[in-house]
Amino acid sequence: MLSEEDYKNGQVLLIDKPLNWTSFQVVNKLRWHIRQKFKIKKLKVGHAGTLDPLATGLLIICTGNFTKKIDEYQGQVKEYTGEITLGATTPSYDLETSIDATFPTEHISEELIHETLKQFIGEISQKPPIFSALKKEGRRLYDIAREGKTVEIESRKITISAFKITKIEMPKVQFRIVCSKGTYIRSLAYDFGKALNSGGYLSELRRTKIGEFSVENAKEPLVYIEENLTV
Repeated sequence: MLSEEDYKNGQVLLIDKPLNWTSFQVVNKLRWHIRQKFKIKKLKVGHAGTLDPLATGLLIICTGNFTKKIDEYQGQVKEYTGEITLGATTPSYDLETSIDATFPTEHISEELIHETLKQFIGEISQKPPIFSALKKEGRRLYDIAREGKTVEIESRKITISAFKITKIEMPKVQFRIVCSKGTYIRSLAYDFGKALNSGGYLSELRRTKIGEFSVENAKEPLVYIEENLTV
C-alpha cells in the first residue's frame, strides 16, 4: 500500500478510463480520494494525454513530483483499437453529435478498404476535428463548434506506424493503429471514409498502450480507489 510520501514523491498510476468519464474527472476523483485518505490539503495530480469521454482505455496518471514527467509520457507512441462506421459523417467525427450526412457504401469492397488504408501509413497531414480542446485565438475549438461557428484549422504532420483492419462487417470496420503524439483517431475515421468516396465516423475507441505501458496492467478508477484509497 502506497504512503502519503509515495504519492508526493511521485507515482505513475495506470487507469483504465471507463466510457463517459472525462480524463479530468478521473484526475479529480483520484486527487480527492488521495487527499482524503492522508488528510492533506494539496497534491499535484495530472494525466498524460486526454481521452475523449466516448473513448475507453489507458490513462496515465502522475502524482507529486512525477507530474514533471507528463510531457515525456505524452510524447510516446500510442496504440488504439476501435471501429469506424462507414456511410455517414457527424460534426464531431464520432458519436458525440448526430449524423449530419449519409453516403453510399455499395461500392466499398474489402479489397478497396485494404488498398485505401495504405495511404494512411507513414507521415501524413491531418486536420484536428473542430470538436477538440485545441485553442484558436485563445478559445477552445469545441466552444466555437458548439456555437455553430466554423473556423479554419491548420493541418499538422503526424506519423502512423501501423494501421491494421481486424474485422469488416459493413458498414463497420474494426482496426488497430499505432501512431504518434497529436494523432486524432476521429479525424482519421472521417478522412478514411472520405478516401473511400463515402463518409465515416468513429463509433468505438480504446487506447491500449502508451509507450511501454499497457492497459492490461491498468485498473478502473473506482477499483483502484477501493483497493488503495479507502479510508
